[in-house]
Amino acid sequence: MSGPLHGVKIVELAGIGPGPYACMLLADMGADILRLERGNADADVTPSWDILNRSRPSVSVDLKNEAGRSLVLELCERADALIEGFRPGVTERLGLGPSDVWTRNPRLVYARMTGYGQDGPLSQRAGHDINYIAVSGALWPVGRAGERPVPPLNLVGDFGGGSLFLALGVLAGVLHARATGEGQIVDAAMVDGSASMLAMTHSFINAGLWREERGANLLDSGAHFYEVYETSDQRYMAVGAIEPKFYAELLRGLGLEDEVLPQQMDREQWPELKRRFASIFATKTRDEWTKVFEAEDACVTPVLSPREAATHRYNTARQVFTTDIDVQPNPAPRFSKTSSAIGTPAQSPGSGTRDGLAAWGFSAERIEQLKSEGAFG
Repeated sequence: MSGPLHGVKIVELAGIGPGPYACMLLADMGADILRLERGNADADVTPSWDILNRSRPSVSVDLKNEAGRSLVLELCERADALIEGFRPGVTERLGLGPSDVWTRNPRLVYARMTGYGQDGPLSQRAGHDINYIAVSGALWPVGRAGERPVPPLNLVGDFGGGSLFLALGVLAGVLHARATGEGQIVDAAMVDGSASMLAMTHSFINAGLWREERGANLLDSGAHFYEVYETSDQRYMAVGAIEPKFYAELLRGLGLEDEVLPQQMDREQWPELKRRFASIFATKTRDEWTKVFEAEDACVTPVLSPREAATHRYNTARQVFTTDIDVQPNPAPRFSKTSSAIGTPAQSPGSGTRDGLAAWGFSAERIEQLKSEGAFG
């Protein structure tokens, strides 16, 4: 592997969702990560369906076995960071908490991914993305006027407020550790991260520019110029013509440039203008509207399904996706000198045990000793 994070070594105690995705991002950028999980150390290296586990080997470890726990501590001696996503207190009970690993490596960054954080009244409660963004305030505004909030997949809590803040915290912690020799805990919580992502919304509310109503504001489907419209073939166009110059191009594309219309920011007129725009968009197919706006800087684009996006010319031109194995997104962001890359396909659990440990300096004899001691389960 090469990439901007070449030389950064991370131990991943396998979890689901945000932890694996953060590790996928870091591994794509060249970090050397071992994913430790329950598995079969004797299994053939076969691809797994789970894209989140790509670019790093899967090493079988039994955390309830003394030899397995000793292996984790030995790996931590060689690592820059450890990432775990258990409930608070679990790794401490296993003897793998921060104080345990710092006795072996005081420079280690100990990154913890949870929903509600390491402390507080909800820290021990179970939850999923929908619960975390409900508590942070991020779920409430998502939806149309007069309707219930709509879960935005698990993009806001798990991946936006979770994975991205976790990865950022790990990198900041590693930079600090390399400068000072001191490791620290990174407490990444999905409630905290998704709340942080509402910074602009809170700015608007504080300034009196945002009503606490769904579907009544600039970016929540309240405005006629920031909306999704259905086309004659039951597909959709996305409109985001906020600035006046883009709005003028939108009106031109819709054939409304010569009509006397209400001011763009007249909120009272938004519902009627939305109905007018909807009736116009319903007269052509999605592809016909795409051609209308292709040459116009109107912030109008076709709404593509995930599979359509993978083969659409917008994305094939930049190789946003790869179809070498299955359809999956290529690494992001891009670097001009230290390119990221998909290292390996995701592996079936445990099938990278020997290769992964060998790459971290374990001899074949030591690996067999660990197996005989039950470290691999």
